[in-house]
Amino acid sequence: MEKRAFLEEKALAVRRDVVRMIGLARSGFPASSLSIVDVLVWLYWKVMTLRTEEPSWEGRDRFVLGKGRGCPALYAVLANRSFFPRDELWSYRRLGAMLQGFPEVRRTPGVDAPGGSPGHGLGLANGLALALRERTPAPSVFCLVGDGELQEGVFWESAMTSASFSPDNLVLIVDRDGQQMGGGTEEIMPLEPLADKLRAFGWTVEECDGHDFLSLEGALVSLRSSPKGPRCMVVRTISGKGVSFLEKNSSDQCGSLSRDFIDRALRELERGGD
Repeated sequence: MEKRAFLEEKALAVRRDVVRMIGLARSGFPASSLSIVDVLVWLYWKVMTLRTEEPSWEGRDRFVLGKGRGCPALYAVLANRSFFPRDELWSYRRLGAMLQGFPEVRRTPGVDAPGGSPGHGLGLANGLALALRERTPAPSVFCLVGDGELQEGVFWESAMTSASFSPDNLVLIVDRDGQQMGGGTEEIMPLEPLADKLRAFGWTVEECDGHDFLSLEGALVSLRSSPKGPRCMVVRTISGKGVSFLEKNSSDQCGSLSRDFIDRALRELERGGD
């Protein structure tokens, strides 16, 4: 219970930072970022083997953010995990800054793979996992993708590749918030039954609550006890989690955000910490 309270406290701090940095940049995707905060906090504080003082340590686990527009959440987690000074968050998206609109490996400590083009994250993760499994012990590779990305053909090509080569050090995490640019996923191009589709491609799949740390932990434990092969967590999340007027809002467009928007969001998050 103490560990859960610690993770909840970290998640609240990260959400506040996400809203502040997008507000200062007057650009970004707040709803997409907020939906994945709990998953990232759980991974970076509870699951992954890391050395924050040595970001390029060869023995570390790797993380691939296929859902590139959610990078403010990743940046805020990395800063709060001490990969780089937290003050860097306030220059997000500025020309020449450490933190750009999509992740860059050579620019940002703690970033293991570039991101931005929908559907390509799993392909990158496949290559990393296959190369790293030759090591002893083999580092794990976690790849987080948005559900809207699953409408890309290249994703399913990569899913077939995973099943064919069976990198058992790979865990795919699907952020199933049901939203994408332009509306709901089931209105634009239905994905369900998603878990069954992935199983038909040769994956072991567990579904869980992406905002419940115990649910996340249970799903991963179950996956790791499964036979050899690619593993997937379909995490049910809420777009804009933590800010009521963003939750379930399908218009998560990148654009200028008003001061009133930021102030309202921060007030709600402050109340969430009471």
